[in-house]
Amino acid sequence: MGQSTNQFQLLKQRRFLPFFVTQALGAFNDNVFKNALFILITYQFAASATESGILTNFAAVIFIFPFFIFSATAGQIADKFEKSMIIRRVKMLEIVIMCLAMIGFYFQSIYFLIGVLFLMGTQSSLFGPVKYGYLPQQLSRDELVGGNAWLQTGTFLAILLGTLVGGLLIKIENIGSYVVAGTVIVIALFGYLASRSVPFTQAVEPKLKINWNIFTETHKNFKFIKSNRAILLSVVGISWFWFFGATILAQIASYTKYTLGGDETVATLLLTAFSLGIGIGSLLCERLSGHKIEIGLVPLGAAGLSYFAIDMYFAQHQVGQTPSLDFQAFLQGGNNIRVVLDAMLLGMFGGFYIVPLNALIQHRSEPHHVARVVAGNNILNAFFMVLSGAVAMALLAFGFTVPEIILTIGILNGFVTLYIFKLMPEFVMRFLVWVLISLFYRIRVSGLENIPDKGPAVLACNHVSFMDAMIIGGTCRRPVRFIMDHKIYNLPVLHFIFKTAGAIPIAPAHQDKALMEKAFEQAAKYLESGDIVAIFPEGKITGDGNINEFKAGIEQIIQRT
Repeated sequence: MGQSTNQFQLLKQRRFLPFFVTQALGAFNDNVFKNALFILITYQFAASATESGILTNFAAVIFIFPFFIFSATAGQIADKFEKSMIIRRVKMLEIVIMCLAMIGFYFQSIYFLIGVLFLMGTQSSLFGPVKYGYLPQQLSRDELVGGNAWLQTGTFLAILLGTLVGGLLIKIENIGSYVVAGTVIVIALFGYLASRSVPFTQAVEPKLKINWNIFTETHKNFKFIKSNRAILLSVVGISWFWFFGATILAQIASYTKYTLGGDETVATLLLTAFSLGIGIGSLLCERLSGHKIEIGLVPLGAAGLSYFAIDMYFAQHQVGQTPSLDFQAFLQGGNNIRVVLDAMLLGMFGGFYIVPLNALIQHRSEPHHVARVVAGNNILNAFFMVLSGAVAMALLAFGFTVPEIILTIGILNGFVTLYIFKLMPEFVMRFLVWVLISLFYRIRVSGLENIPDKGPAVLACNHVSFMDAMIIGGTCRRPVRFIMDHKIYNLPVLHFIFKTAGAIPIAPAHQDKALMEKAFEQAAKYLESGDIVAIFPEGKITGDGNINEFKAGIEQIIQRT
């Protein structure tokens, strides 16, 4: 397996490009169909805002429900069989489903098309574990962030194009439904052709005996997930993202029509902005994370999701508008540009949130269980997405307007953001420090490969300036527990940063012997739990740039562990 120097090189390689095109065409086709159906419901079938909201949320739930039924089995299949073969067969199934979609569009039967949506969900549930199980087999660890970034970018740009195409085609007078029907079949055929170039990818557990009992197998999948706390928290975090995202996206058509007073082109514009934002945020992840899995991006993404969802409510929340504006007229209105920017920035911060979590699951899962962990993740995602539809329908039934639903989900996500910060304050602080020092310093880094990816280590650092701890802590991809002079540790403002990052205050024995002993005990505890502890063993800033004589402190730390 060759390694690429950056994420753009992946697009030139057969181990990634055909797979990328195959999954992007699948997402594109799903959204041509779904958006055409949602617009058909909102603008031609539903008689009121409430009926439109309930039907579109119901359709969204129907699409997700197969993930409950088929994900456990799909995860086993993905681990047992060679993956390129599975991908080709799933794409053949897509062709059959799109032929059924053609029948539904021909007769303009909404409920038949919702049934086809269920079959599309079935096909997606079969493809998901293969998709995320394929990446860690074909990509190195340093390529996983870039690969996931492209996967998210490709998926959401495909959603963007599919949304645009579906919305435009269904509007063609008299023949829109027929054009959509033909288009989805052609896209499915191209997807199958792309899948034929996906390279052979060895089965990870060919002797696995498939358990067809979805309940016991689902329980086993969750046992895999619960066995690793980092994976468990990542899966829950991803599931919450899909609860949030599904709630927001399901409201876009009604929000556009009854709050913004826009026609179908305005709904498409907002979805376009959101999808572009996801693409931008996902591709920025690799640059911001330095090709590593950067967990500090997750709470930053969560905070952005809350802020821009709440801002979308305050930008425009009056209901009862008449859908008379096309996107050009819409963009000339008061706060409407602000709404579009909110949608784009929601997408961008969503990319910051989701890419590191997906990469972490693939990296931390046992190689023989990746697809089944992904299957368990998909089941929990599906539960949260179904729950999002149920919650949205319940809120509508209780008299909430669509803008109030958007506000509510933004506030709820604010509490989730605080919880994430509580779980991983050192990762958040490390990332924010890295951003800060990158703004003010031009830093060249070498030798990071000498710091182990996991397990305890002691860093003995030359002390050149008072910024040393900030620069080293921000550059190292693992949280570093610095032993530092208690006077510096207690400086205003910096004290909060150092405390959050788990720094250890110390004093000379002649000043505070008890604090010195406590510092060595704390350092030993950090090392025993597998953390990195850093010390400036000279005990003072160098006067000439050379390393001075080491004090006895570092010897005591090493002797204790």
